[in-house]
Amino acid sequence: MLTVNDLMTAVPDTVTPATPLRSVIGVMKTGGYRQIPVLENGKLIGIVTDRDIRLIMNSPVVLHDRTQDEELLDTVTVESCMTPDPITVTPNTPAYRAAEILSMYKFGALPVIDNDTLVGIITATDFLNHFATTKN
Repeated sequence: MLTVNDLMTAVPDTVTPATPLRSVIGVMKTGGYRQIPVLENGKLIGIVTDRDIRLIMNSPVVLHDRTQDEELLDTVTVESCMTPDPITVTPNTPAYRAAEILSMYKFGALPVIDNDTLVGIITATDFLNHFATTKN
């Protein structure tokens, strides 16, 4: 049976709750990521997505100019926009179950935890890559 371990990205890049948005955006751009696990003292406490950042930066309720965008990028931290205590899976979770969770909640990724330690991340793209390379 195909498991999360077969598809996940092992040892993903992470950020801390105190990481400024500018730094997170840099990590996302460099790695080509849309979501990044948030660790504090080595423990998973959240996940931050590109959508979370866009909602902070492009609020339709608040009008601001470009200089204020620059200030937001340097002063707003991950903690203020991350999803705390995200749903997780283990490396042994059947892949179909992880796909069900991603679909049901419309998530782009699930952190993979083993013995309270982040060991990977599984994304919708991981599933697409798997099926794109499977010949059956």
